[in-house]
Amino acid sequence: MEYIPEPRQQLILCCECGTAIPPNPANMCVNCVRSIVDITEGIPKQATVHWCKNCERYLQPPASWVGCDLESRELLALCLKKLRGLTKVRLIDAGFVWTEPHSRRIKIKLTIQKEVFAATILQQTFEVEYVVSSMMCPDCTKIMAQNTWKAMVQVRQKVDHQRTFFYLEQLILKHSAHQETINIKEVKGGIDFHFAQRSHAIKMVEFLASMVPTRSKSSEQLISSDTHTSTSNYKFTYAVELIPVCKDDLVSMPKKTANALGQISPLVLCTRVGNAVHVIDFKTLQVAEITGLVYWRQEDITPVCSMRDLKEFYVMDVELLGQNFGRYALADITIQRMADVGRNDNVIIVRSHLGNLLNFGDTVLGYDLLTANINNTNFERLSSDDIPSVVLVKKSYPERRRKRKQRNWKLKTLNKDEGDLAPKKLEQDKIEADFETFLRDLEEDPELRQSINLYKDSSAVRRPVTDMDDEDEDEEAPEVPLEELLEDLTIGGGDDYDDVDMA
Repeated sequence: MEYIPEPRQQLILCCECGTAIPPNPANMCVNCVRSIVDITEGIPKQATVHWCKNCERYLQPPASWVGCDLESRELLALCLKKLRGLTKVRLIDAGFVWTEPHSRRIKIKLTIQKEVFAATILQQTFEVEYVVSSMMCPDCTKIMAQNTWKAMVQVRQKVDHQRTFFYLEQLILKHSAHQETINIKEVKGGIDFHFAQRSHAIKMVEFLASMVPTRSKSSEQLISSDTHTSTSNYKFTYAVELIPVCKDDLVSMPKKTANALGQISPLVLCTRVGNAVHVIDFKTLQVAEITGLVYWRQEDITPVCSMRDLKEFYVMDVELLGQNFGRYALADITIQRMADVGRNDNVIIVRSHLGNLLNFGDTVLGYDLLTANINNTNFERLSSDDIPSVVLVKKSYPERRRKRKQRNWKLKTLNKDEGDLAPKKLEQDKIEADFETFLRDLEEDPELRQSINLYKDSSAVRRPVTDMDDEDEDEEAPEVPLEELLEDLTIGGGDDYDDVDMA
């Protein structure tokens, strides 16, 4: 067998320090190459990143602000873009070095390569420290400053109550349509929403139009202009008018319009307001929808009576006629004014859609057209056959039934600015009465509750039953079922709304 010696690696001496090393094109060891050539030269070892403490976003030059979590890929990319000289080397690896979150320091460990001599590539690892500097972004600056809004949406409704705005407020909260607002201000007859960008205001106008029938107008005001660059700065205002027809209103329209809606009666009752106005003929159970386009084109569909004109009546007898539509049933109902109960025998027989909801001994709210003072052109043109004596609207519940139990639910409200002047005591009492009416509508109408969020009130305490309470009542006031309530959880954004306890 022939002996073959193992080949030995040939070594040479480093031309600088004389250390035996494997041959390489530079004829130098790694330490000598690093002492002569620094591939990290031109790359700063310290840098500064700007961070907004209000919105917790980082500045990405030249003018954009991005939200990044600590030790995230987005923050790593932002930090690497701030380093100059990385384009002259090859980046092999980059990662965070742990630092205390409150230290306002971010450390990144980089591994780079660069060709220093012919066919000689040197790899080196080093750390870069970033100082986090606080700086307020332009959006937060506008929020903190006053009168810096770019666009404003003015929402108005020509009615003498605020039930529509209470309902609209809950819709805005449910769909988080208020997230882009910088200020919400209460004014007489409506609400003003201020935005930092015009696109956010347009989005709010479109949201309102999808929820309720509206019409809007826009205007702009020139703030400043630069003749050299042909640029101008404007403030935009959008005036949004809500339809002045509300739930439980008695609506009158010309016969031509009524015929166009399916030969419905010219005197109808509004049952619900969504993206269209839903009305019902209380004498035939015929229903129709009045869209915003139809209403604003005609502008002759006007409410005759509203919530403040409701009177209370006592139900003497209910005679069903056999015609039903949903939860409504046509019936001839014998009623008597509450002021006449026990004093005389003046009774009124009316045809109503509340046959399934009323029984003998109940109380009902309605419009007394015999004694009402109505100033309406469409109503005056109606014949006497089309005008009933009383229009029944909804069932009424005595106050003792409502006050027996405290509400176990609550609503959230927007954090609004009351403006320069707070409402007077008389106006405040009126607002509280409107809000109580809105809460009762929520308790009585399950369909209305489906479009908003109701939350459990853990602080609610039931009032103990006393001897003054009527325990023999067969029917109690309606309540919100527990399964329809949501847990009251607050995950960030706690300043956008306030809790309102339901007494």
